[in-house]
Amino acid sequence: VAQRMGFGRHFEFTSVDEVFSEHAALSGFENSGQRDFDISPLATLDAAAYESLMPIQWPLDSDGNGCARMFTNGRFYTASGKAQFVAVEPRSPHNCTDEGFPVILNTGRSRDQWHTMTRTGKAAQLTEHSPEPYGELHPDDALAYHLSDGCLIRIFSRWGEAVVRARISAGQQRGSLFVPMHWGGQFASSGRIDAVVNPVADPLSGQPEFKHTPVRINAYQPAWYGFLLSRRELSLHGVTYWARATGDGFYRYEIAGEQAPGDWGRWARGMLCESNDDVNWVEYLDVAARRYRGVRMVANRVESCLFIAPDTQLPPRSWLSGLFKLDTLDPQSRASLLTGVAPVGQEDVGRIVCACFSVGENTLMKAIRDQRLMTTEEIGKALKAGTNCGSCVPELRDLIEAARQP
Repeated sequence: VAQRMGFGRHFEFTSVDEVFSEHAALSGFENSGQRDFDISPLATLDAAAYESLMPIQWPLDSDGNGCARMFTNGRFYTASGKAQFVAVEPRSPHNCTDEGFPVILNTGRSRDQWHTMTRTGKAAQLTEHSPEPYGELHPDDALAYHLSDGCLIRIFSRWGEAVVRARISAGQQRGSLFVPMHWGGQFASSGRIDAVVNPVADPLSGQPEFKHTPVRINAYQPAWYGFLLSRRELSLHGVTYWARATGDGFYRYEIAGEQAPGDWGRWARGMLCESNDDVNWVEYLDVAARRYRGVRMVANRVESCLFIAPDTQLPPRSWLSGLFKLDTLDPQSRASLLTGVAPVGQEDVGRIVCACFSVGENTLMKAIRDQRLMTTEEIGKALKAGTNCGSCVPELRDLIEAARQP
C-alpha cells in the first residue's frame, strides 16, 4: 500500500521482525518514562528472537523485563505522577421518555459482528446467525405495540428513524428495545441505528449516550415481503427495504416493498437474468394469494431464487442456501425447489446457532430430543456446539428449555 501511495522508500521492510523493530524503537522515542507504552528494549531482537518472543506486559525496564502489574510503585503516567480521579454525581439521562417517545433504545454489539462489519460482514460463517439488522424487545411490549416475531419495526426518535426486523425475547427489559450498531448503508437500506441515537455526550469522557434514547415504535407494513438468493451481487430496484448478507457461495437479500410490480416474473427476470442461452426458470404464481416463487437455473445448477409473499410467512432460507454449494441438483431437490423445504431424506440444519461449527437449530433440537441432552456440556460432546468461543451457549440453554416444553 505504501509503495502504491508513493511512500515506498520509507517502508523498505523485508520481514515482519523488521517492522516490529521499528515499532518497538518508536515506543521509546522521546519517552523518558512519561508514557506507559515502552517496549524499546525489544528493538534489537533478531528474526529468531522475534519468532520465539513470548507474551510480555509493558512497560519494559532497560533489561527488557516486563511487569506483572502496572502502578504497583504508586507512580502514574500523569504530569504530577499521581492518579487522577474525577468526582461525579449520578444523574438521569439527558433525554427522558415521554408519551410521544415511551421506549428506551439501547444500542451495542451483536454476537458475531464488529464495528461496521467492514471485515466480519464478509465472512459467511459470521453472518448466518444474524443476516439483517434487528430489534429485540420483551413479549409484553410486542403485545402492546402489535408486533410479532419476524415482522419489521419502524423506530422513530427526535433525531432519525430506522427499520429493523423484530426479535421477541423475554430476556429484554420491559420498555426497552435493543438494536445492534453494526449495519450501515453497505448492508441495509435503513438499519443504521446511530442515525436514531440522541447526540448527547458525557461532558468529561465524551462518551455518547448510546444506551438511552427515547423512541417510539410501530409495525412497518409493506405491501409484500420476500427474499433473494443469488450467486452474484445484485442491484436492487423496486424495493423499499433490503438487507444484504454474504453466504457461502451466494448473496442473501431480505426485501420488502410498498408497491408490487404488475408482473412478478418479468420483475424477477429483469433483476436476476444475465445473457445466457441455457437459462431455465422454475416458477409458481398465485395471483389471488399474492405469492410468487421463482428459481433461475443454468445447466441444472441454481443461480438465483426469489420468494415473495404478502406477509412474513416464507420458507426457511437454510435448505435453499445449501443448494448453492452444489454444481447440479438431484431430481428430488429439483422437485422441492418451489416449496423451499428439503425433500424426505435430506437434512435441513435450520438457522445457524453455533457459528464456529455451523450447527443449526434443527440439528440441535433433534439431538436434544433424540439423545435426551440436558446440558450445554452434553450438546458440546455430541455436536461440538458451544465448545469453541462459547458465545452461543446462552442460546443453547434456551433450546434445551424449549425442548422440555410439551
